[in-house]
Amino acid sequence: MYFVLSCKDKVRLPAQYFSMKLEDALAQILREKYERRIDKDAGLVLALWNVKPEGDGVVIPGDNAVYYQVSFDVLAYHPMVNEIVESEVSEIVEFGAFLQLGPIEGLVHLSQIANDFLNYNKKTASFVGRESKKSLKKGDHVFAKISTVSMKSSIPETKIGLTMRPEGLGKDEWLAAKKPVEGEGEKKRPAEKKEKAKGKENAS
Repeated sequence: MYFVLSCKDKVRLPAQYFSMKLEDALAQILREKYERRIDKDAGLVLALWNVKPEGDGVVIPGDNAVYYQVSFDVLAYHPMVNEIVESEVSEIVEFGAFLQLGPIEGLVHLSQIANDFLNYNKKTASFVGRESKKSLKKGDHVFAKISTVSMKSSIPETKIGLTMRPEGLGKDEWLAAKKPVEGEGEKKRPAEKKEKAKGKENAS
């Protein structure tokens, strides 16, 4: 899930930035500190803007810099447990499928792809169900649910687990196969009416 957050921080502005416009210099320092990094509370920070210094800077004797209290906005991505995501399979490996979740990837373990025993085809890099014959390969469009989230200090260390086993999730073709044919539940109604009519005639 994506969030826009209003934040505040104290920024040390070294002397080499004094020739720049103040807002631009503060924004550059803040972007180096926050963008593409993971914050424990905010999640993965994607972009930072609207940087505004609050009041005058503070000079500390002996420190060749100025300190500013700054407010700014950030766009962050924070995956939430039980969140339903619409995604694309980015890679198939022997133990599962990776899904692209915006700026990060999540893993659907082999046991969480479908309610069937799946065989891995190394030549085609795909999974095929033993009984259902469901197939999954790179590029397939799917719906999945986030089951576990482990946010660490870096993107490679962050782990997101997903599942496609619950009803209403999985590959588009699997969902389409489950939809009832229109009018299927109404086929027996005319026959039922005839049986009732015959019963009335026999009774008379």
